[in-house]
Amino acid sequence: MSSNELAGKVALVTGGSRGIGAEVARKLAGAGAAVAITYVQAADQAGAVVKQIEAAGGTAIAIRADLAASGDAEAAVARTIGELGRLDVLVNNAGHFTYGALHEVTTEELDRVLAIDVRSVFLAAQAAARQMADGGRIISIGSCFNGRVPGDSLVLQATAKAALIGLTKGLARELGSRGITSNVVDPGPIDTDMNPADGETADFQAGLTALGRYGKVEDIADTVLFLAGPTGNFITGAAIPVDGGYTV
Repeated sequence: MSSNELAGKVALVTGGSRGIGAEVARKLAGAGAAVAITYVQAADQAGAVVKQIEAAGGTAIAIRADLAASGDAEAAVARTIGELGRLDVLVNNAGHFTYGALHEVTTEELDRVLAIDVRSVFLAAQAAARQMADGGRIISIGSCFNGRVPGDSLVLQATAKAALIGLTKGLARELGSRGITSNVVDPGPIDTDMNPADGETADFQAGLTALGRYGKVEDIADTVLFLAGPTGNFITGAAIPVDGGYTV
């Protein structure tokens, strides 16, 4: 994709202060989009991503928003449009990982994970769809657990991420008449500060993939970029694994 493929477009990336979200923001900005990123607590990290994009000649803003909270999604979309002029691409990246046996999961943990991983995506998509230009893109970051749950203590995470498939397909049908596509990208083991390729469980996770290794944040960002541009205009309602063969 050429460096100006998204010129004139505006993207909103939730949870864009680090890891996959930060790389997605940088990648979209590198293709010419103006980018807004949201964060909850990591103001310094979000500011650093904005500065990186600006130093490379791009345009970016950081917005503090808890998208699972009532009104924050609408406010983030409104500020994005107010400062950057429009909204063409929504990337739902913000998420929360909880590891625990079924009998240990509390109702509070259940509510929290569903609020962050499902409710926030629904609310962001709802708010964005009201304002998004026809032909826009909604892209959510899911998980390889959508297709394979390799062990116990993952039931809550698998439940939350699997819900994104139904939400994605529903959005695809609901918004297809406007040319707005909706897809979910399902990462496998990705080298981030939260799940480093040299961490305690890294060998086990890498061994579950066909390639026998971790992926990089660039692998996910490249797929998001493909879906965000003209190359993705006939792909909708899809769950796309970027997992090194984790689900083979």
